[in-house]
Amino acid sequence: MTLDFETSGSGATALLYLHYWGGSARTWRPVIDALPDDYLHVAVDLRGWGDSPKPDAGYGLADMAADVLGVIDTLALERYVLVGHSMGGKVAQYVASDRPARLLGLVLVAPSPPLPLPLDTAQRTAMTHAYDDAASIGATLDHVLTAGPLPPALRNQVVEDSLRGAPAAKRAWPHEAMAEDITDRARRIGAPVTIVSGELDRVDPPAALLTHLLPFIPHAVLETVPGRGHLLPLEAPRAVAHAIRRVMTDPMPRLQST
Repeated sequence: MTLDFETSGSGATALLYLHYWGGSARTWRPVIDALPDDYLHVAVDLRGWGDSPKPDAGYGLADMAADVLGVIDTLALERYVLVGHSMGGKVAQYVASDRPARLLGLVLVAPSPPLPLPLDTAQRTAMTHAYDDAASIGATLDHVLTAGPLPPALRNQVVEDSLRGAPAAKRAWPHEAMAEDITDRARRIGAPVTIVSGELDRVDPPAALLTHLLPFIPHAVLETVPGRGHLLPLEAPRAVAHAIRRVMTDPMPRLQST
């Protein structure tokens, strides 16, 4: 699987961005715009989304993690930090659990935790219809993903990205990858981890992360963004960028290869 990705900036250290279920590489543009260009920024379209291939199967965490490692190898990244949002955050945990030598750290933005979300079959089926059309996407934005309205251009972008997703990708996350238990893998993560959570997140709120994620990555640091919801890369890009910048400018002992 060859993923489509966007690159900008340059530097010895790369920031590799993994988007949420329904997003694309361009979800990260507001965050990247708020960061220096002396880092190499690499934002990928995960399989089934954006301009990446849209197969009918193969949407497990192992599949998506292998795709990400393929990008890392293709670009020959020598030093990189994974920045994963929601679904992308769970993929990042999976990648980091194998302790790749060149990984310096993780920034998990409103991440899906390693424990399966406790939803019944009916709830998971309802999730698969969240991105059926512009009306359902708008309702999901207003009542699930955000704590306040997005600017019209960003709202339109979310609708377009969600509509473009492969039907198989829309089904697979709630029924498969979201339900995978990777707590044993999360315990193996040795790289520094910063978690950024929206105070008003209705998908993975800070309290849920304290009980469903922090016990498995006890060395992680949790930061909360006041008054914002789940879609932090678009709701609060400067806050996300600030957290990333702080990770990148910490003394080098914090950013160590594992």
